[in-house]
Amino acid sequence: MPPDLSAVSVQITTLTPNQALGIPIALVGAVFLAFGAQFQHRGVVKVDSVTERQGSTGLSLGQLFALLRRPSWVLGTLMLGLAVVFQLFALVLAPLIVVQPLGAIALIITAMVNARVTKTRLGMDTIRPIIFCVAGVGLFVTFATIFAQSKEISEGELVTILILLGVITVAFGFVFALLRNRFKAFIYIVGAGVLYGFVATLAKVVIDRVKTLVIGASQTHGFEWLTLFCVLALLVATILGGYFVQTAYSSGPPDLVIAGLTVIDPMVAVTIGIVVLQEAAGAPWYAVVAFAVSGALAIYGVVQLSRRQPEVQQ
Repeated sequence: MPPDLSAVSVQITTLTPNQALGIPIALVGAVFLAFGAQFQHRGVVKVDSVTERQGSTGLSLGQLFALLRRPSWVLGTLMLGLAVVFQLFALVLAPLIVVQPLGAIALIITAMVNARVTKTRLGMDTIRPIIFCVAGVGLFVTFATIFAQSKEISEGELVTILILLGVITVAFGFVFALLRNRFKAFIYIVGAGVLYGFVATLAKVVIDRVKTLVIGASQTHGFEWLTLFCVLALLVATILGGYFVQTAYSSGPPDLVIAGLTVIDPMVAVTIGIVVLQEAAGAPWYAVVAFAVSGALAIYGVVQLSRRQPEVQQ
């Protein structure tokens, strides 16, 4: 006898129109991210060239103040600020695992901008990874749009996230203090990507809890001490991650910085969203396989693209 298909239940949660609006908003944020990184990199390189101390071992206080006097760095910072605003707005509307992977589009824009700046024609060795990146992100977002769902964050889940962030932040700080003279750009990028992955998650948590407080939908928690601690942890992770990014610009091109961030940042945030926040708890097995395959495609694309950019090869 054929199996009783009525016994099979698959939870499909399509996005509402308001939630779907978070996708184009996140894409606009990715554009600002790409151009902001270009301008910030230009400012850091200029400061490095006029100071005796190289920022690749950690920017000094004097170099940080010097960046504030570089118009290109200030413009890049404003663009990155806009990117954050658009990302936060997107997180207000859509689930974390839908919004966060879209940042990978910034790498594609960076590749095109660098090709224009370096006056290098994009060849198939660059176009092919772009196709992998677009296909991976597109597939991931498609399945995430169908199966992802936002839910109220429990106290236990938030405490788990904060403990993980605390351990990771202390570990990165300890390693940086002892081994910064041996660090390369990729190490700073890994640190920034991991921290920013937590920043996106904490931002989503704070946004959801503030929304809950405003609309009075829950009596279990509001904007209380744990939320305030969450905001503090978000600020610390943002500052430390930003410092790592600026230092990475001293020892690597913006392509490499964006490539690393657009792989590590969303992968960390999505992993937290799936494992800790259970945003894909209703996804069937084939959706989980699709998440893994699409993630692998995106990672392959951005890694290969970062290796083939003109500035990286110099």
